[in-house]
Amino acid sequence: MSEERSLEEIIAERVKQYRVAAGMSAAELAQRTELSKAMISRIEAAATSSSLTTLQRLAKGLGIPVTALFRGADTDREAVYTPAGAGGITVRSGTRLGHEYQLLGALRGVEGALEPTLVTLTERSAVFPLFQHPGTEFLYMLEGEMVYGHGAYQYTLRPGDSLLIDGEGPHGPQELVEVPIRFLAIAQNHVYS
Repeated sequence: MSEERSLEEIIAERVKQYRVAAGMSAAELAQRTELSKAMISRIEAAATSSSLTTLQRLAKGLGIPVTALFRGADTDREAVYTPAGAGGITVRSGTRLGHEYQLLGALRGVEGALEPTLVTLTERSAVFPLFQHPGTEFLYMLEGEMVYGHGAYQYTLRPGDSLLIDGEGPHGPQELVEVPIRFLAIAQNHVYS
């Protein structure tokens, strides 16, 4: 387990990292930020706590958002690892029509989180009814060929093709041209019903 670093240490590391990446000396950064060179040295040595105004000046002088100075401070974030073939098979309305949905991961309690699903359609699959939902959805074809409808439009999707849609428009496979069909569906703010 790694030792938790102070916020001052994280900011010190980020300031120096961005300054060096920009090819800027401490004196140049001091001039751009209207801070003293001694203050820049103390910040980069984690020997002082910076005020919000100082952080704002540093970010402006480095040409980065203020939040970039805090990268690495909030390290306890949820992640979901799904080994190949281990995603749970979920039951959705298309399941009874021969469609297989393999959930590849889901973050709990994260508003607007993405839900990646591997969808498999076979010769036993019937074309399912159209869906509508809030948010967006991204499709990436892995295998096979299908005609996918979105609103009044149809798209022929083959391996390597992708489609980004507004989920509010009625959408779904309309014709299964070459099976098996496998595609990655990544939806936001949506669980297939």
